[in-house]
Amino acid sequence: MSVGILLAGGLGTRLYPLTQITSKQLLPLYNKPMIYYSLSILMLAGIRDIVLISSPTHLNLYKKLLKDGKHLGVKISYVKQNKPRGLADAFIVAKKYIENKKCMMVLGDNFFHGSDLEKKLIELSQNPNDGAAIFSYKVNNPQDYGVVIMNKKNIAIDIIEKPKKKISSLAIPGIYFYDRNVYKYARKIKPSKRGELEITSLNKIYLKKKKLSVINLGRGTAWLDTGSPKNFLEASNFIENLENRQGLPICCPEEIAFKKKWISKKQFQKIILKTPKNSDYRKLLESIS
Repeated sequence: MSVGILLAGGLGTRLYPLTQITSKQLLPLYNKPMIYYSLSILMLAGIRDIVLISSPTHLNLYKKLLKDGKHLGVKISYVKQNKPRGLADAFIVAKKYIENKKCMMVLGDNFFHGSDLEKKLIELSQNPNDGAAIFSYKVNNPQDYGVVIMNKKNIAIDIIEKPKKKISSLAIPGIYFYDRNVYKYARKIKPSKRGELEITSLNKIYLKKKKLSVINLGRGTAWLDTGSPKNFLEASNFIENLENRQGLPICCPEEIAFKKKWISKKQFQKIILKTPKNSDYRKLLESIS
């Protein structure tokens, strides 16, 4: 079974001054802390061994919020990243937990939702084959992301980080799957011009070895980057509209744990009773059966 990496570091400068006193991934995305959505993605993939990486300043806040994960039927360990050194650095600071293990990494500021998403996540997290897997998603602003270039046979031939020219409209969202070699390969990466260990460099290693799979998320899945105030608001509104229209919770870790039978009905009821009576979140939990 894969280990899940939940990346909650970074400075969140695009959301300043909101991030002056707290971590970006602790900000409320509609009715839940942003980190709940990425945690839910790992849980939907069937991953119960999770490593959360954040700065020394904010790590205790995550511990206070999520504790050891036992109440959700998972195990959450915490690793500090002294300073932002790029996404691929996560595999180095988390060596103790991931060495010689497969892992799945989710960025704490990305939002995903789709009817067949859970099925794809489970298939990838349980894939016994070696190699890496990433998603692609068509966007109008590829210059803001890492993009993958596909040939006429729909095979990945290159990955470019934030291209200045529009050479591909297929952005790479913040979910990644890697085999047991990821720590070894991450150690080989040299810092980029901005001084970071880029996830693109790691993906290129797998691509060069012909060990990188690219799965298109398609039109049935929503992917929203919440890194800017505009995107943050759009994601909040999207979640609000879905939950109010359908009457169903979106990325509720307690619901996922209950539905997967990682916690019993009695444990789930205990969570509800610990939630303040005047909280909308309690009403949300009470609607789950």
